[in-house]
Amino acid sequence: MLVSADFIDSDYCYDVEMSRALERHDRGEAHVIPVILRPCDWKETPFGRLMAVPEDGKPVLKHATLDDGFLEVAQAIRQVIGATDIRTPAADLPKHRATRIDAAMPNPRSSNLRVKTEFTDRDRHTFLGESFEYVARYFENSLNELQARNDRVETDFRRVDANRFVAKAFVGGEERAVCGIWLGDSLGVDGIYFSSGGLSNGNSFSESVSVSDDGYTLFLEPLGMAQLGQANDAPLTMEGAAEYLWSLFVDRLR
Repeated sequence: MLVSADFIDSDYCYDVEMSRALERHDRGEAHVIPVILRPCDWKETPFGRLMAVPEDGKPVLKHATLDDGFLEVAQAIRQVIGATDIRTPAADLPKHRATRIDAAMPNPRSSNLRVKTEFTDRDRHTFLGESFEYVARYFENSLNELQARNDRVETDFRRVDANRFVAKAFVGGEERAVCGIWLGDSLGVDGIYFSSGGLSNGNSFSESVSVSDDGYTLFLEPLGMAQLGQANDAPLTMEGAAEYLWSLFVDRLR
């Protein structure tokens, strides 16, 4: 049985379904696998003692892309299935429950309701600006936490202006990682640019992310320079792009 973090606040699913699932788990008749979709206080729930996926209970939404998060979930579940040979007696199979679930969904409908749209230059400009501000806050908060968790690490976040900032990390007083990130355009492409050597006065950069869309939503797309020419064309959320750029910075400390 998979338990989504989305169901934690549901009294029916939590009180009835979870109790039943945990009982079967404890008897060895089933495996309960908590799937952490977004940040939540799941460790304080009865299934907080179980091994959650993704690894270490890192929420799917905290991964660089949703595809990365769900891939890790699928692989973990496949490992459990491959190592398990559970035979559930027919008498133990759940019977149709038509009480509170049916009552809570009186008007069933399709979830396939998206309609294509055309995004304007203004839409893209606004989304890119908001993404840059998110990346800046993400780096500032991550640097503060990095320093708080590591005694020998000191960090510095410096906002140069509205469109540029510099991040640095020192280990034992020695500069070990530095990057400059700015909002602008290079070779005619608007984007968020990353340079592992600090801010660049020209068009020199190590990686960039720019705005793209699939006809339904706007997202950020990395150029792929930091991956030795193997472009990662997976769509990134603001958080995914921030985590991707952060990984390029913090990997120098490892």
